[in-house]
Amino acid sequence: MRLTQLKGISEKREKDLSKLDIFTVEDLVRYFPRDYLDLTQTVNLSECYHNDVVLLACRVTSPPQTVYGRRPFVKVWCEQGGERFSAVWFNAPYVRNNLKVGEEYLFYGRLQNKYGMGAPSMINPSFELRSRGTRLQGIVPVYPLRASLTQYAVRSAVAQALRVCLPQTAIPASLVRKYGLSPLEDAYRAIHAPRDFSERDAAAERIALEEYFVLVSAFKMCKGGKEDARLRGYACTDADLSAFVARFPFAFTAGQTAALRAIAGDLRSPHRMNRLLQGDVGSGKTAVALCAAFMAVRSGRQAALLAPTEVLAAQTFALVQKYLPEANALFLAGSTPAAEKRKSKRALAAGESLLVCGTHAVLEADVAFSDLALCVCDEQQRFGVAQRAALGEKGTGADMLVMSATPIPRTLSLIVYGDLDISEIREKPARRLPVITAVVPMRKYGDMLEYIAQQAALGNRTYFVCPKIEEDEEGAVMSVTELYDELKNRLPRVRLGLLHGKMKDAEKARVMQAFRDGEFDCLVSTTVVEVGVDVPDATVMVIYNAERFGLSQLHQLRGRVGRGEKQSYCFLLCGNDSEEARARLSVLKNNADGFKIAEYDLQMRGGGDFLGTRQSGKMLSDIRNLRYPSSVIGFAKKLSGEALAAGDCERLRALALQKYQSLQEIVLN
Repeated sequence: MRLTQLKGISEKREKDLSKLDIFTVEDLVRYFPRDYLDLTQTVNLSECYHNDVVLLACRVTSPPQTVYGRRPFVKVWCEQGGERFSAVWFNAPYVRNNLKVGEEYLFYGRLQNKYGMGAPSMINPSFELRSRGTRLQGIVPVYPLRASLTQYAVRSAVAQALRVCLPQTAIPASLVRKYGLSPLEDAYRAIHAPRDFSERDAAAERIALEEYFVLVSAFKMCKGGKEDARLRGYACTDADLSAFVARFPFAFTAGQTAALRAIAGDLRSPHRMNRLLQGDVGSGKTAVALCAAFMAVRSGRQAALLAPTEVLAAQTFALVQKYLPEANALFLAGSTPAAEKRKSKRALAAGESLLVCGTHAVLEADVAFSDLALCVCDEQQRFGVAQRAALGEKGTGADMLVMSATPIPRTLSLIVYGDLDISEIREKPARRLPVITAVVPMRKYGDMLEYIAQQAALGNRTYFVCPKIEEDEEGAVMSVTELYDELKNRLPRVRLGLLHGKMKDAEKARVMQAFRDGEFDCLVSTTVVEVGVDVPDATVMVIYNAERFGLSQLHQLRGRVGRGEKQSYCFLLCGNDSEEARARLSVLKNNADGFKIAEYDLQMRGGGDFLGTRQSGKMLSDIRNLRYPSSVIGFAKKLSGEALAAGDCERLRALALQKYQSLQEIVLN
């Protein structure tokens, strides 16, 4: 059913929804909230702190005024219990006509400047008349947005879709009855409009069970007959690995040694390697990958090292030049000048260069190799299945090594990576001090900034990370541009750099290099610094709205500091003081093992954080915002086994084909 058949969805809105991968009414029903606003009760302004996200009942005391300047905004003054605050809206001139002096309103948004200079304020709050309140009541879903879409528009479209289209269960009716499963239709209604959070959690668990049931069944039908396909007619010759390992200025850990032994065995085998190397942040995966590249190069064959960003690819290229100069390595990225690209491509095709480090530019159709033997994909969750396959097809039976610093919980890896060999590096280099992690209450915010200013004076650098690039209509989360402006005012003697995903690759690389070279004391950034950035002098990581990140992502961000020999710190600022948020952040505060953190994350948030669209095609991408216990996966495997044993194979095969388009999408070749 087309989206334009719903009331209020024009062709323009249909186009905007397509940018969220919503093309049909069925897609709307499966577009799950990323968060929920708890609007079940208001709070007293006197009890709030700076950056708290709150629901206030207040009275408007001044007429709305438009303040003109570089960024025009509408401003009103409000009062609650004798305490005044201002409310400000950017890019929202319509607000002037919707607020009246003397009326009682509900305001929801982020409070700023509490206990600072001047009166507190709210930025871009949502609001409505208290006497007519319907929108800012109960538990309200919050959806990811793009283009000109608003929360109200998406909520309205989803509500209509739920009335005309509800998914049917794929689990056989006999099993639904046997295990007393709740109706799938009720779960979809509850996930978008829960009466309470327990109903939301039960709905998420039921929907996740459905997804894993189809996924596990598809995997079971895909397995078998792969060993012959992995045969190849060559193997890398023996190389003196011990001599190469001695080139590094540190001793390999036991985990690195074990992983290298397994990879070397694969490269010497007549079977094509298909291995995942999981290692915690800073565990030394790149050194192991360089050893594998050394074996390929010493055998007279070629290797390709692929990274998701130019910054990470450039760092890897610098290491290759230092430790493997005999490879005559090349660098190939989107910003590489056209003439240099042509020269590099000729050298690869002629076999004059035995190794290339690069980004997605290596995957271009006109990049050919003389004899590609080894493909290494770093931060493999950033690449799709098709992209990894495209790289492997540039060689005949090329070995594939994919690496990830985001450990996949064992319960998930047994399903998703059942056809890959898995190596893990759990130890950290002995010379590194553990990063001290603290949850900083907002009353200590000023003290934290003063400490960072002192660190900047000593030559130590700081990351400030927040979840989004620009402010949105909810105003509940500080954007990176807002944070940059605030820190410029509060840290006038500190040199600040700004980095986010909307910047061009060349500009991002320039800013990152300037931070690494000490031109900036602090870097204000989104999560683009999560992957592969290595700045040894960075000793402090500050993460805003930490409760909005998965634990594994927080652990990744924390891993950007503590890469030198100085003591480093990670400060977590929480915009939600709920018991759940405190429990999650305490796990990170008290744990430095990424594998254990991943298991906690799976239990608390579900598997979607580990299996995004870039990592596994379309696998589980629909449920990445759901929260469910890891026991769901085991139960799905049990149900799948019983369904297939009862001869339900053809129906499940048809469902898998319908869901994933091609079973090739979910088989990691």
